[in-house]
Amino acid sequence: MTEQEILEKLNVLFRQIFDDQTLALTPATTAEDIEEWDSFNHVSIIVGVESEFKIKFQTAEIEGLKNVGDFVKAIERKLRAQAA
Repeated sequence: MTEQEILEKLNVLFRQIFDDQTLALTPATTAEDIEEWDSFNHVSIIVGVESEFKIKFQTAEIEGLKNVGDFVKAIERKLRAQAA
């Protein structure tokens, strides 16, 4: 799965979580860019991503993410590791 495909799936997930069909993620998007992105929604994002991509994150991995681009790369790494 390419980074673009992962970003597209994330965009669908974020639109569902935030109930905003106009939301358009970029690799530079951060929690500060989305008003409703609070700690509760952050947990919903992680759970949704783990379910959608069939992966699991450790807390330390999540804490190091600064933006959506970092998240996409982390997902890609997890998917590659699964395929190996």
